[in-house]
Amino acid sequence: MRDVTFGQYYPAESPVHRCDPRTKILFFIVYIAAIFTAKNFYGLGACAFVFLLVAALSRVPFGSLLRSVRAIVFLLVFTAVLNLFFYSGETVWWQWKFIKITREGTIYTVFLAVRLFLLVAGSAILTLTTTPVSLTDGIESLLYPLKLIRFPVHELALIMSIALRFIPILTDETGRIMNAQKARGADFETGGLVRRVKAVIPVLIPLLVSAFRRADELGDAMDARCYSGSKVRTKYKKLRFAGRDFIAFLLGAALLAGVILFRVYFANLL
Repeated sequence: MRDVTFGQYYPAESPVHRCDPRTKILFFIVYIAAIFTAKNFYGLGACAFVFLLVAALSRVPFGSLLRSVRAIVFLLVFTAVLNLFFYSGETVWWQWKFIKITREGTIYTVFLAVRLFLLVAGSAILTLTTTPVSLTDGIESLLYPLKLIRFPVHELALIMSIALRFIPILTDETGRIMNAQKARGADFETGGLVRRVKAVIPVLIPLLVSAFRRADELGDAMDARCYSGSKVRTKYKKLRFAGRDFIAFLLGAALLAGVILFRVYFANLL
């Protein structure tokens, strides 16, 4: 649980931190589109170059980005094993009954692992360099046209902001509950998979109770402060685009265009 970095803000003075939150959200959407558009290592290499460039400009410790990937190690290993042993290909390196390792399967396994790494680490940069309040303001501003059809944009952005804020809080709460259970003799690290899953059940119940209690306290606090939604709310900080935001737009457009060109002119993975 300590590896979860979503919702955790890393304060620093960097061009990425100073960018408008709307720019970072749009850039991240373009970044995701580029990752899934890439069909070879040339396009994926362009995405990796942009990721390293943004990570260096953000001044976020690379260890924090790696911790975000550690949270999905099981998913990476599971998908890698499936593709490695069951991906069909012409050049067979090893085979046992219906299980085989092929050259094409190995290449695709590496390609998929790199894609997942860039996707998760890129999302970590977004949340580490943008406060939940700024994310809320950015999402609300980008979805403003939906207000014309009476869509509750402000409420949706508020829900997302609260969810991001609660992730590190619930992570710490889970750690405290597990430590309390261990002090009472609970064992979460030994035994088979079924036993370890059963051992987690005593943690989930107090965690759910704590989550509902915190939600109830938050609702009471909002009522005590006369919260009334977006009808009469004003903003102290106005979102404005700057020169660095236009540079980010150009970088995102260049990335997507480059990935598309690599996909057209280089059809193979290698």
